[in-house]
Amino acid sequence: MIALKSRDEVEKLRKANRIAAEAMVKVGESIAPGVTTMDLERIATELIEARGARAAFPTVPGYRHTLCVSVNEQVVHGIPGRRMLETGDIVSVDCGVLLDGFYGDHAVTFPVGKVGEEAKRLLEAAKLALKSGIEAAVVGGHLHDISAAIESVATEAGFTVVRDYVGHGIGRELHEDPQVPNFGTAGTGMKLRRGLVIALEPMLNVGTHEVEVLSDGWTVVTKDRRLSAHFEHVVAIMDEGPEVLTVM
Repeated sequence: MIALKSRDEVEKLRKANRIAAEAMVKVGESIAPGVTTMDLERIATELIEARGARAAFPTVPGYRHTLCVSVNEQVVHGIPGRRMLETGDIVSVDCGVLLDGFYGDHAVTFPVGKVGEEAKRLLEAAKLALKSGIEAAVVGGHLHDISAAIESVATEAGFTVVRDYVGHGIGRELHEDPQVPNFGTAGTGMKLRRGLVIALEPMLNVGTHEVEVLSDGWTVVTKDRRLSAHFEHVVAIMDEGPEVLTVM
């Protein structure tokens, strides 16, 4: 069931997502060679708790961390630990926040020091794909207008989009209907209505779109072990246009 949000509910979502954005800025400032993925976990947790909020991902059965931290060929759901970041890595950080009964969700892929040309192109394409998807999130449009916009940018840049994991609605639940694929045909899918709040999260791969899950049961990696990038914003579709809630 799709739950459209009132203006008051959008404002509550904005508060939760603003904290996620703030945590992401703090994490981004801390990324450097030698930093461990667990260091990033601690930084985000301290900030979220200092704002009177809770980490959202521990509400997902079986997961206990504040962040998902995915390095290089890891697409999503990487578990923070002792892995030390190295120059040339790219690291995707996904952060969820729960405040006053509403969820925030935000992801950014950061370069660690100087990265290669392929990684640079991948990050730029993934950011542009997210921007294009947001611009397509307008009242009266169709859900797959967003999907097609994301896929078009990825394809034109020579990359693929992950098909097994998608964006989603968000509100009083972390994952609500509808699912928001990163591929599709413009003009198809449900009509976009005022008050729909969705998390757009393009996941772009350098090589194949195929992925697999490691033996830890969580970490999703590219099947060919080539690089992947992930960006995510929460967007409220309003009469005036799309409002990005994951900003400070």
